Amino acid sequence: MSQAVNTPQTMAIPLFVGQGKIAYGEKPVPAPGPGQLLLQVKANALCGSDRGQFYDGSATTPGHEAAGIVVGAGEGAKTAPGTHGVVFLMDFCGECRSCKLGFTNQCLNKRADYGFSHDGGYGPYMVVNENVFFPFDPSIPFGEATMLLDIMGTGGHAIKRAKLVHPDIQSVLIGGAGPIGLGVLAMAKLLLGAETPVFVMDFVPYRLELAERMGAIPINLAEEQAIDAIRAAGFDGIDAAVDTSGKTAGRHAALHALNQRGVLVCVGHGQELNLNVSGDLIATERTVLGSEYFQYGELEENHRLILANLPYLSQIITHRFGLDRIQEAYELFFQGDTGKVLIEQ
Repeated sequence: MSQAVNTPQTMAIPLFVGQGKIAYGEKPVPAPGPGQLLLQVKANALCGSDRGQFYDGSATTPGHEAAGIVVGAGEGAKTAPGTHGVVFLMDFCGECRSCKLGFTNQCLNKRADYGFSHDGGYGPYMVVNENVFFPFDPSIPFGEATMLLDIMGTGGHAIKRAKLVHPDIQSVLIGGAGPIGLGVLAMAKLLLGAETPVFVMDFVPYRLELAERMGAIPINLAEEQAIDAIRAAGFDGIDAAVDTSGKTAGRHAALHALNQRGVLVCVGHGQELNLNVSGDLIATERTVLGSEYFQYGELEENHRLILANLPYLSQIITHRFGLDRIQEAYELFFQGDTGKVLIEQ
């Protein structure tokens, strides 16, 4: 095992104690086992899926959008110390039917969800199995590199899911202008073409203004219905809709805005979707799909995209905090007037 000689024995960590409170404690710096890497975490992005940990508490150290630098390696690990990389959330087995086909986000023998089942990126150091580590070009700042994960990964995967059944997408509607919605917007522009019209609907003016700066047509749901705004813009309907809100109302609005052959991709976890099968699906040959995270293999293409489009993608990051201000960061994030929020160390 190799480990940096200046690695401390203990580290200060945030403790998610519940009721929207974060305290601080201390843990030993973990040691990498066979096939594992010890990372010094440099950045981790906040995510809406942290809500349960923030309000209900967490026995593990949260943080599932981590970027850092390798400072130690266990027996058999091949990644050199000093390598910059991000951590894929799901520790996939690599051997099951799903993994062998590249569907690592649907691993049948998943070993960990870093930041949920195992300690994640809000600690100064974390240990991961080497297979979930993805190296990135050192020219990319650590904070911006976190966008390879939930922003570009989840956003791009949703667009690719839609293209499976609708390869000729000419218009997009996104439900929710939070960080994932902004990620879907960015990836729609990068994967479908900058000229593709992308509508984004939300109630939060701050986020709608950010979406508009990134090339979206904003729909303020406090002022108008989605379908009315779409028709006012000269469209009868939309080819692909991606719901990141997880709200029944948002999913229904997206579904009813679809053209014939339209596809609704559900990304946001949450409430139900009620269907009139004959009218909503059969007659129009619409499709409803789920989209969970993304596949490890997609990181390579996204790495090329971030290198070529870093200034555009960086607009999604609106706030940065040190680890000592993580309480403030979460309170601001859940108020809604942010894009992506980072904790940088």
